[in-house]
Amino acid sequence: MITRTRVVALVLCATFASVSPGSGQVLLYSLFERYIDSLRQQTGIPGMSLLIVKNGRVDWEGGFGHQDIENSVAAAPDTPYPIGDLTQTLAIVLLGACAEQGRLNIDDPMSRWVADFPTPAETVRQVLAHAEGGRFRYDPGRFAALTTVAQSCNPKPFRANVADSILERLGMGGSVPGQDLGTPGTDARELFDAQRLSRYEAVLDRVALPYRVDRSLRASRSNFRARGINTAEGLVSTARDLARFDSALDDAVLLRRETLNVAWSQANFTGSPLPTGLGWFVQNYQGERLIWQFSYVPDAYSAVILKVPGRRLTLIMLANSDGLTTGANLDQGDVTASPFVKIFLRLFV
Repeated sequence: MITRTRVVALVLCATFASVSPGSGQVLLYSLFERYIDSLRQQTGIPGMSLLIVKNGRVDWEGGFGHQDIENSVAAAPDTPYPIGDLTQTLAIVLLGACAEQGRLNIDDPMSRWVADFPTPAETVRQVLAHAEGGRFRYDPGRFAALTTVAQSCNPKPFRANVADSILERLGMGGSVPGQDLGTPGTDARELFDAQRLSRYEAVLDRVALPYRVDRSLRASRSNFRARGINTAEGLVSTARDLARFDSALDDAVLLRRETLNVAWSQANFTGSPLPTGLGWFVQNYQGERLIWQFSYVPDAYSAVILKVPGRRLTLIMLANSDGLTTGANLDQGDVTASPFVKIFLRLFV
């Protein structure tokens, strides 16, 4: 399936080469829609929501396929999805704010907060950069240990801090700090009043359903279970809400620019740059710096957020199968391995 997808991507890129620079933005978006949906079908993704932010504003958005196949509910830009590892990009905001306020030194060892951390001498900065022994190793499980760090520098539980400091502040009304908040009896429900819980439940009632896609591209409902939230994963959000978050980052609403510059610069602990900054991946593409993060939830969900700061351009993609990122090995640090991303870069960068 992946081989077929790569062939399609190459064919499409050849097609793009014939598009003249003066053809106009409308034609570019028309081509983007056509070929992204073609790739969606080639990979068997049931439903996708996509959005492009340019200069701080939504320039294009679209939904393809279905968020619920059985009931023929179409995917849309405001469809909620569990976004997995993209949660890390919100976690770095909360940890960065603690650092800006002088309540956290990210060069302190993890053992200060997590007594049983497997490599206690490693610093918060190293864990934020997915570095072990100073070398890159993408490990969301280790990143999740930062939840204790985040809670130690803020009086609120991490989940409540995400909700109040980011979701409510930015008006991200289609986002929920943990899918388990829709499960009666969950202890975390006590953190929120009845009005907010009612809103969260309404969002969770329309979350895109998770699907497993077999080799024949047949989709069937998977057994993905509702999860809580930590610094590594767990947020439910929409493409439109993530666009609000993206614009707030670029406008330095959530963090100072100097803090963002550190997060968006390649970390270096051994003399060789890592493919990560802090909570984000960082790489170069044809002279442009790419800032990105991805999510891969096997047989359930996938997502990519890709920023091109030099053009103030962002792509957000959410899907209700793992097809956006499966087989691309994005955990190795090269976002251009994704055929979906290749099409975006070829058209707009």
